[in-house]
Amino acid sequence: MPNTEEYIGVVISDVARLLRTEFDRRVRRLGITRGQWLVLTRLHRRPGASHSELAEMMEVEKATAGRMIDRLVANGWVERRSQPGDRRVKRVYLTSEAERVHKRIWRVAEATVETALADLSPRESKQLFALLLRVKETLVAGVAPAKAAVANGSRKSAPRHFNGRAAP
Repeated sequence: MPNTEEYIGVVISDVARLLRTEFDRRVRRLGITRGQWLVLTRLHRRPGASHSELAEMMEVEKATAGRMIDRLVANGWVERRSQPGDRRVKRVYLTSEAERVHKRIWRVAEATVETALADLSPRESKQLFALLLRVKETLVAGVAPAKAAVANGSRKSAPRHFNGRAAP
């Protein structure tokens, strides 16, 4: 069994968790919870999402998303609007106050990432971003690199990796 501290999947997960934890600590001063900022960021990226779509984006149950939205409506940060043609579907939008809060949250997020990347050169930061973006694109597409190579007519498979290094 490999040492999990050296396994790339564990390191990626740990980095993501540590970034969220540090961000939570910093954003707490704004009087917002992780659940609330998660809804705000999702709606900023996708205004007019339905309750179901928000639940899916946040990886929570619909009832949980509904309660979060209820609290944000009560705070004046989001509003529900009926969908034209189907009044049963409610679309959720940020209010102007929430847009201001989102801007403040974004500045905290940028500062958190800058702190995390402080030991990297600008070139290394760009390279890390480019590589993570490629991994994300592969996962979003749902196609493993080896399958993509075969689909493109190449018999060469992607290098196997173990613990973040090429396998022997």
